[in-house]
Amino acid sequence: MKNYLTAFFTLFFMTISSAVFSQQAAEIASPNGHLQLSVLMENDKPVYTVSYNGKSMLENSPLGLITNEGDFTSHMSFVESATGDVEKNYVQNKIKQSYITYHANTLKCTFLNADEKQIDILFQVSNNDIAFRYELPMWGDTRACVVEKEATGFRFPSFTRSYLSHMMRPMEAFARTSPSYESGYEADFPMENNRSPEGYVFPGLFQIGDDGWVLVSETGVRSLYCASHLSKYTDGIYTIDYPNPAQNNGFGSSGAQIGLPGVTPWRTITVGETLKPIVETTVPWDVVEPLYKPSIDYQFGRGTWSWIIWQDQSMNFEDQVKYIDLAAALDYEFILVDAWWDSNLGYDKMEELISYARSKDVGVFLWYNSNGSSNDAFQTPVNKMNTSVARKKEMK
Repeated sequence: MKNYLTAFFTLFFMTISSAVFSQQAAEIASPNGHLQLSVLMENDKPVYTVSYNGKSMLENSPLGLITNEGDFTSHMSFVESATGDVEKNYVQNKIKQSYITYHANTLKCTFLNADEKQIDILFQVSNNDIAFRYELPMWGDTRACVVEKEATGFRFPSFTRSYLSHMMRPMEAFARTSPSYESGYEADFPMENNRSPEGYVFPGLFQIGDDGWVLVSETGVRSLYCASHLSKYTDGIYTIDYPNPAQNNGFGSSGAQIGLPGVTPWRTITVGETLKPIVETTVPWDVVEPLYKPSIDYQFGRGTWSWIIWQDQSMNFEDQVKYIDLAAALDYEFILVDAWWDSNLGYDKMEELISYARSKDVGVFLWYNSNGSSNDAFQTPVNKMNTSVARKKEMK
């Protein structure tokens, strides 16, 4: 009997030691209780899960950053969590709603890495949206760091179908401008087919069988941090990928510099049983604030555009007058004057054209080539918008 017990306990402890050890650290639900998020520690790595109405939308998915000041993806310790809520009312006349009320419950989780450096992750959970970001404090006298890689991942149930647009390879296509313009969407694909080496652009849409839909994206990206995208599907997961170093003709960093204390952009997850919450989400604006007050109250509206039908040869005074007249006849607000206007019309003639448009109550948008040194796009005006000095000179 003693030998049997010894064998049993030996086998038991061998099984425990080889298993993946998960321990729940914190959890939070949306104000209406339908959307749930849990943060766990899995073998000293922070992970999170998402469910909606009790059905799994995201399984154990990794969290963390790798910086030049330390690794915040493994050998981590959970310290504490704090909950709260946030409410925001704002007006936005250029999106799908004009008057928005945003209410979310918040969860801030604090972790220490192997060097006992702190990092916080702030989650905001509204009824159909999750937004989260990393918050980095000062570490001693360190006032800046470089984020080299983000471990944030999205592990969907295995039966999930994807609706994704692949990231174009750098410095290819027309005049070496890629990634640019639009790539087609691969609609209703099994995830194991998502093998594009460059990954996939945001937003990414996923159908979780008959259980619901998930839209993954980001918001709050500024000039201080790079835009990101989804990696290809590897080992059952998509992760956040930073730009390919070959983009922009190889110039610039593919990571991100942060002054400390500092924060990353928000990663957003929109969830619904149908596509309705996906279409109606305002989360890109809910969690950010305007960076500055614009000097002009910019208006939006409908416009005419000669190039889409008549191509480059339409860039002449007479044809642009016809499209201004068309905009006026249709009661449209604008005309877009495309490439080559600076050479085919010239600045003096453009003033005359703008005066004519004003007489018809039609606003004018002028096209500029934003390139300076990153590709071979040759349409003019060029080298007028690629630097602050050039822009100020052009717009004086």
